[in-house]
Amino acid sequence: MSDTLFTDSGRSNATEYTVSEISGALKRAIEDQFGNVRVRGEISGYRGPHSSGHAYFALKDDRARIEAVIWKTTMARLRFRPEEGMEVIASGRLTTYPGSSKYQIVIDNLEPAGAGALMALLEERKRKLAAEGLFEASRKRRLPFMPKVIGVVTSPTGAVIRDILHRIKDRFPVHIIVWPVRVQGDTAGPEATAAVDGFNALAASGAIPRPDVLIVARGGGSLEDLWGFNDEALARAVAASGIPVISAVGHETDWTLVDFVADMRAPTPTGAAEMAVPVKAELEAGLASLGARLRACASRGIDRRRQALRAAARALPSADQLLALPRRRFDEATSRLARGLVVNTERKRARLGAVRLSPAVLTRRVTQGRKDVRALSDRLLAALRAEVRDRRSRFERDARRFDPAVLTRRHQAFRERLGVLQSRGDRSIEVSLERRFSRLVQADRLLSTLSYQAVLERGFAVVSNADGTIVKSAASIFAGERLTLTLADGKANAIATGEAASRTQRTKLSRKGADPDRQGSLF
Repeated sequence: MSDTLFTDSGRSNATEYTVSEISGALKRAIEDQFGNVRVRGEISGYRGPHSSGHAYFALKDDRARIEAVIWKTTMARLRFRPEEGMEVIASGRLTTYPGSSKYQIVIDNLEPAGAGALMALLEERKRKLAAEGLFEASRKRRLPFMPKVIGVVTSPTGAVIRDILHRIKDRFPVHIIVWPVRVQGDTAGPEATAAVDGFNALAASGAIPRPDVLIVARGGGSLEDLWGFNDEALARAVAASGIPVISAVGHETDWTLVDFVADMRAPTPTGAAEMAVPVKAELEAGLASLGARLRACASRGIDRRRQALRAAARALPSADQLLALPRRRFDEATSRLARGLVVNTERKRARLGAVRLSPAVLTRRVTQGRKDVRALSDRLLAALRAEVRDRRSRFERDARRFDPAVLTRRHQAFRERLGVLQSRGDRSIEVSLERRFSRLVQADRLLSTLSYQAVLERGFAVVSNADGTIVKSAASIFAGERLTLTLADGKANAIATGEAASRTQRTKLSRKGADPDRQGSLF
């Protein structure tokens, strides 16, 4: 039977409390009961001090978590800087926050207690995959410059997919296939692994097009929020993917195992979209610029060839100039042809008139011709018989020579002789090359010895005047003359100074054989 009492009107006589009264009573009860506690746990969701100087995060273990706050004055007294995933021992008091019906610990002192369980597990997986070479830069592939299909592995309802779709639409609209997965929780890793394997299992010519690049994306969060993307199976699936993968998990300061094995890491999902596709407007502008340059180059090339053709046409003679000389020769030959025909006819008539023909002469010539024909016939028959005998004997001799046994012996002998000749030829070529190389080396040494360049390298110089003539004596140099000094590593210009005779005087004195600097004797 209930202890609640009711009045005659049916209303309960239990005390009524407002929400604030209940929250205040709970706050006082918790603060009185847990005024000073020490809590051991792992820091989660730490993003550094707030703009006000306070720090808000959570302490957790494998079964529960509690919100924590460090006020600005306490942060200034801490001997170390808290980090995400660090296991610590916090001393403080428990209290409640009535605005959200949560309880939290206000930390007065914080001591490190070793690396957190999640961070230790993450470091162990990282070392294991690194030892297998999955993080090596040599195995990472380049992204396609202009993909036709992009596969996105992310939540279909979050802001990440909207940011990616919007950015790709602005830069270069392409076909996008979204594989919906959970991005937080125990099933996030297996679902993302199945998505990566599923995209790789698509056929290139199937009903669903195979993506050219994959984007694995998720927004920022704490270590446990992103833990699904530290799954070892997912990391191995991304490493074994035949499609290039871009990792865009969390913010720029967040790192997961997927970031290390992916072919490219983007700081944000929007950055992943920018990496995946180029800017269509820039490509169109580049193509337009290249097209304009191509048209300009073609126009200039045609103009240059047209000018060259016109210049060549001006240099070539006209048809009348080319045919003038042959036409004149033809006219002269035509005028001489009639006269030559008349002269030739007269000569033939004279020769024919000089011939004296009679029956006796013709009879003698016919008789002599018949004798010659009979003699030639007899000789031809004898020659034919001799040729037949000779051909028959040669045929019989060749038949004996082409006997299979004889041919085999001769073939073997020819092969042995060919091997000897080949070895002799190879040796002869080697000896000839050695002799020519020795002669070349000797000639090179002789050239180096006789070359004036070797003399210049010892500190000497070749002096030549403005005409390029080599100066062989100081007497041929006059004051103010420009000289060129050829040294081992180049040339230098110089101007002669001092008292000297003019070139004309020196030339005259040299022709007379006198010294230009001394006066000759009269005796």
